Amino acid sequence: MARSTLSPFLFVAAIDLEDRVRPDHPLRAIKRMVDNDLRAMSKRFDAAYSQEGRPSVPPERLIKAMLLQAIYSIRSEAQLVERIDHDLLFRWFLDLRIDEPMFDATVFSHNRHRLEKHGLIAAFFDGTVRMAVAKGLVSAEHFSVDGSLIEAYASIKSFKPKDEAPADRQDGGDNNGFKCSGGRNAEVDFHGQKRSNATHASTTDPEAKLFRKSDGQPARLCHALHALVENRHGLVLAVEVTAPTGNSEPAAALSLIGRVKRRFRIRPKTLAADKGYGQGPFLTELEERDITPHVALKDGVIGGLGKAHRARHRESIEARQRMRRRSRGVGYRISQRCRKKIEELFGWAKSIAGLCRTRLIGHRKTNQQAHIAGAAFNLIRMRNLTAA
Repeated sequence: MARSTLSPFLFVAAIDLEDRVRPDHPLRAIKRMVDNDLRAMSKRFDAAYSQEGRPSVPPERLIKAMLLQAIYSIRSEAQLVERIDHDLLFRWFLDLRIDEPMFDATVFSHNRHRLEKHGLIAAFFDGTVRMAVAKGLVSAEHFSVDGSLIEAYASIKSFKPKDEAPADRQDGGDNNGFKCSGGRNAEVDFHGQKRSNATHASTTDPEAKLFRKSDGQPARLCHALHALVENRHGLVLAVEVTAPTGNSEPAAALSLIGRVKRRFRIRPKTLAADKGYGQGPFLTELEERDITPHVALKDGVIGGLGKAHRARHRESIEARQRMRRRSRGVGYRISQRCRKKIEELFGWAKSIAGLCRTRLIGHRKTNQQAHIAGAAFNLIRMRNLTAA
């Protein structure tokens, strides 16, 4: 029998991508939820994009592509586009025909500002929350809040004095007035130098701050990720990226609570948090909002620094004393046990969705990545809960 060869003029029969994806594939349920969410945003897309000019990549397709990037741990837009080009599953998810040419990876950079300006990524995330509320998967009373660090896309060598002229920098550059010193990636000795966020800033990502998580840990350039989750299934209701300052966690928590109240008409009754939130003004603010704080406190005597200190901070001390008494109750212990569900979000976002170290520069772009990661987390969890 002679060996057969493929003719270059052989016409390939049309392939239906719907038939190439097995009926029980996990992405099928996620795609249905995503498509419903994006259809509800049609008017937002019309307002963000002009009816004139060259046709652009549909924003629905960009958001769905970013969602795939988070779910499948694809580390760059260039690799994402390459994967979409040859992966039939990805083409099916994005409603791309098998013969449809692929868009360029720079489309993400060109449209990121438009997506942020019109709040399209945040609206998509809010849609997943409303979907979870409609399915009865969200607790309307008990919540938890916490923060974590996202390593910035900047080297520690870029952390330079703010008043230093570019021509004086010895960073190994070869243009823009920089002096060469030992090649492109020269050795730098920081020993003996006092470096702080007050006097230094990163030339790569000025919004990144030098921060050390705890004693014994190295200081890194990073952003702060804050999240609010409900205690029933651990679904995330709000996320925010800020600078990791000393008091950023309580301030961000109050901002997230207000956002959930405005957008979803949800009024928490209890809020669980770790010892980083055990500050008197924060506890007082929660009580004024009719929210019972279930916040862990540091060990030791409350207000034991003298009469003058107790007189100046009487309200804060009393709020912490009330919290100490509240911590002996059953509700506090249940909230603290449920609070650990928020670590599932941070663990998944960092190990799978690429938030261990951001690929983007600045708070606003990193905030987009955080909202995509939160939306993906909610969609996967809703799919698992409804399929069980």
